[in-house]
Amino acid sequence: MKLRPDPTVTWSDLQRGQRALVRDAAWASITGSLYGGVILVAFALALGAGPFVIGMLAAIPFIGQAAQLPAIALIERFRQRRKITVLSVTVSRVLILLLALLPLIGMVEGRLTLLLVAQLTITILGSLAGCALNSWLHQLLPSSGLGAFFAKRLFWGTACACIGTLAAGLVVDLWPYGEKLQAYSVTFAAAGLAGFVSTWFLTRVPEPIMAQAGPPASVISKIAAPFRDANFRRVLRYILAWNAATNLAAPFLAVYLIQQMHFSLGTVTTLWVTSQVANAVVLYIWGRLSDRLSNKAVLRVALPLYFACMLGLAFAAIPRARDIALPLLYVVHIAMGAAAGGIGLATGNMSLKLAPQGQGTAYLAATSLVASVTGGIAPLIGGALAHVFEAGAFSVVVHWAWSGAEGEATVIGFTRYQFLFLISAALGLYVLHRLSRIREGEEISEHVVIQQFALEAIRTVNQLSTVAGLLGNVFTFGRLIERRLRERRSAVEGVDDLATNAPRASRDADQRELNPSSAPRPSGTP
Repeated sequence: MKLRPDPTVTWSDLQRGQRALVRDAAWASITGSLYGGVILVAFALALGAGPFVIGMLAAIPFIGQAAQLPAIALIERFRQRRKITVLSVTVSRVLILLLALLPLIGMVEGRLTLLLVAQLTITILGSLAGCALNSWLHQLLPSSGLGAFFAKRLFWGTACACIGTLAAGLVVDLWPYGEKLQAYSVTFAAAGLAGFVSTWFLTRVPEPIMAQAGPPASVISKIAAPFRDANFRRVLRYILAWNAATNLAAPFLAVYLIQQMHFSLGTVTTLWVTSQVANAVVLYIWGRLSDRLSNKAVLRVALPLYFACMLGLAFAAIPRARDIALPLLYVVHIAMGAAAGGIGLATGNMSLKLAPQGQGTAYLAATSLVASVTGGIAPLIGGALAHVFEAGAFSVVVHWAWSGAEGEATVIGFTRYQFLFLISAALGLYVLHRLSRIREGEEISEHVVIQQFALEAIRTVNQLSTVAGLLGNVFTFGRLIERRLRERRSAVEGVDDLATNAPRASRDADQRELNPSSAPRPSGTP
């Protein structure tokens, strides 16, 4: 197994590496779905965890991102990103495999402590691997077509995560062999084994020799560079606001559905899978739009939809809406999944795009560091607020009296976790403000993005269904939209034509970036 950097990376090597990255994402998502997310929260609840412990579990992945700082020094020192990534994820997946023993341990009171320690260690190793992988991919992948590639990678990762989560939920709910805690041993063991397959695919991805960006500099100056970059500093402020707004409430969604709304784990995993299916279905559309328009344009549409869903979650538990609560939750999860797909794809691509070439390690580590600080603090604040709101409630009561008769009815009522979703939705306004400050090419209105999204959706349906294709020929909605947007899209289509008919020099430039040693030397250089 070769883990050292490759002296040369050919175009065929790049294509092979991209296929391996897609498969790595699929198996890694199976690992995460079988031991993390909804399953991890349900396991903690089964062990008797309260809101603070749930908040800690949600905060630990972000706290662990602090390992990005020493990771930068490690990467700059050894300059072998594939080796660092593979070794880190392998050890973390051994720990996931060992979690299968946790339900079998006799000391009941120590289980939660061991779970927290194991989760912290796993996330520290994951952040070390993530820092190396981000720098590796930033140099390996050409800047053109990032949206399409990551959309494909996220699609298969999301699809496999759906299958894994649904399977894990069914195993726990239908476990026939005594105590249900033992079912988690099965899911954790399967997660560890799937992780080893993911690691093997990572070894198949080529790694170019790490480029040197300018004269040697200290680690501190490299870490400070993203914060001195005015436009990238705006990106960091947006990431800070986004992580604070979402992680205040999102980690408690499963707890909200299980404890406050009294749904079973099977129903909760089905809702999560519904959200992820919606995410996967629209990822290709978001990817094409981010390449054709801009990542910022995608975010200007996806962010308001996501925070509107947060508002909808707060209203789902209103007593008068109880009969329609489950259908409403399915609608909200579909919309939230579709929006989250665009947000995750566009935010990651925007960071990759705006990071200067050769400085990806420090710049992308800065995004992870900012996300970790806010993402680690926000769930703890959310858990504390949930504990405070446990004894409080807010209700709007209508009282009437007529001809000696009187009565009253509660129109709206909020308590505990509902307050968190309301606060998150309100903070969404500030997230949109921070996004508006970022500069990423030409400004494109939300109206254009929505029309383009509708057009892409129609094209996708037409390709998948012959009946839909017949309807598309009869009802020329797509052609009408194209005619209306022709002038607006002319500049964008010009860019697409340049990308499609790019001269061989463009590919040569990508090849030189992959292989710094092959770049032409100035005259007189030995």
